[in-house]
Amino acid sequence: MKWSSSWKASKNPSKQRKYKVNAPLHLKQKLLGVHLSKELREKYKTRSIELRKGDKVKILKGNHKGKLGKISRIRITTQKVYIEGMDTVRKDGNKVLVPFKASNLMITELELSDKKRKTKIEKMHPKETK
Repeated sequence: MKWSSSWKASKNPSKQRKYKVNAPLHLKQKLLGVHLSKELREKYKTRSIELRKGDKVKILKGNHKGKLGKISRIRITTQKVYIEGMDTVRKDGNKVLVPFKASNLMITELELSDKKRKTKIEKMHPKETK
C-alpha cells in the first residue's frame, strides 16, 4: 500500500496506525524522538531529540522501570530500541535483548561523538550573544 501524508490528519486510530506502519524510513526515524532529562532540557533548550546508538537512557514504563542503560541497537522499521543489559532468557536458554518503545524511554546522556549530531543540536538554539 502506498503511503500518504494526509493520513496523519485523521482522528481515526486505524488510520493513525496505518500512517506509522507504512511511513518511509526517513519519517519513521523522526517518530523515534525521546524526551530529555531535566538537566539536558535546560542545557540544550529543547524537550526531545531523536535516539542514537550509544545514548544512555532511563526506562519509564514496564518491568524494567527505573533502570538505566546504553542503547545497543535501534530498529527503525519496527520502531523498537534495544538496551544493553536488558535481556530475557528464551526456553532454549539463549539470552535475547528486550525491545522497548521509544515513548517509554528518557535520555539521560547524549552520545555526541558524531559531529553532525552535535552541530544539529547546537543549531536548534544557538548561543546568545551580547
